[in-house]
Amino acid sequence: MIRFLGMPTMIAALLIVNVLGTIYGYWWYKAQLEITPPVFLIFVPDSPTASLFFCIVLFLFLLKKNNGLIEALASVTLIKYGLWAVAMNISAGIAGAELSWQNYMLIASHFGMALQAVLFAPYYRIKNWQLIVVALWTVHNDIIDYVYGMYPWVSSAIVDSIAHIGYFTFWLSVFSVAVTWFLGAKKERTMYSLPHQPGKLS
Repeated sequence: MIRFLGMPTMIAALLIVNVLGTIYGYWWYKAQLEITPPVFLIFVPDSPTASLFFCIVLFLFLLKKNNGLIEALASVTLIKYGLWAVAMNISAGIAGAELSWQNYMLIASHFGMALQAVLFAPYYRIKNWQLIVVALWTVHNDIIDYVYGMYPWVSSAIVDSIAHIGYFTFWLSVFSVAVTWFLGAKKERTMYSLPHQPGKLS
């Protein structure tokens, strides 16, 4: 199955899906972005920015190229914000919020974000220094979100627990970096090359 994912037709299909999802994601954040101070704009639309990184990764794959830094950014943020959105929607439901079809759509699509990051890990060519840079960026983003209050809007059913959400998000960052290292940067790991691409690290 992993080798099937690396086929150009599959990559192209996933690229189209992710481009559409990225556009929709930025539209979803429209109301929050309109009231966000300009200096924080880059930190607010977490999920669509994660999928944007992955769009770049897939586009480079079509060109038979790797960029370890972008792959690290995509993997860590897709896993983190994919699982974060799943957890926030489920938590809202448990807290008493009525979940609509959009909530279930968000749960499914964001779980898919995290899943695709993991499935493509054998094709990544991430170096340790690149993952360290991404880890610092990710924790910095958490600080902006939960110290400066720029976190993505959550359901009113759980907004009073924002301190706990911030704590959960920090450890989710650690988890996402660890998974990316184990699957995409560790030397002793399963690795595949894209069709007609040498398997050496870039």
